[in-house]
Amino acid sequence: MAWYGPPMSAMSFLSARLMETWLHGHDVTDALGLERRDTDRVRHILVLGVRTRAFAYALRGLPAPAAPVRVELVLPSGARWEDGEAGAENRIAGAAVDFCRVVTHRRHVDDTALLVEGPAAREWMLVAQAYAGPPAPGRKPGQFPRANPR
Repeated sequence: MAWYGPPMSAMSFLSARLMETWLHGHDVTDALGLERRDTDRVRHILVLGVRTRAFAYALRGLPAPAAPVRVELVLPSGARWEDGEAGAENRIAGAAVDFCRVVTHRRHVDDTALLVEGPAAREWMLVAQAYAGPPAPGRKPGQFPRANPR
């Protein structure tokens, strides 16, 4: 489907619009100091976050990463979502909402309870960008208090 960003399927297009609505809703709740109650629908956003790994590097003129990263996330209901090779040296684990906040630049990875193991996983979380547009700097560490202890 043609639009502002890179070509994508109709389903990915709908997931991207859901992501944009979610991330801007996050901006509103942050500005008002409100708590958010997320649902397992964040799965659409985390899938975009995983699928756009190489895209985030390309936005910054960097080569696509070669090292696999295992992703192990827990959805708001407690259900697990996993991607990547089991036993990979690089791993990201924790709350799906935290992962979504990082890939949409709503939080810096250091302000989440995500467990990020290995240099490729750390680098990905620092360049991640699940939305179209020029590369954005994201949040600075400490900009938001950590919601959940590690």
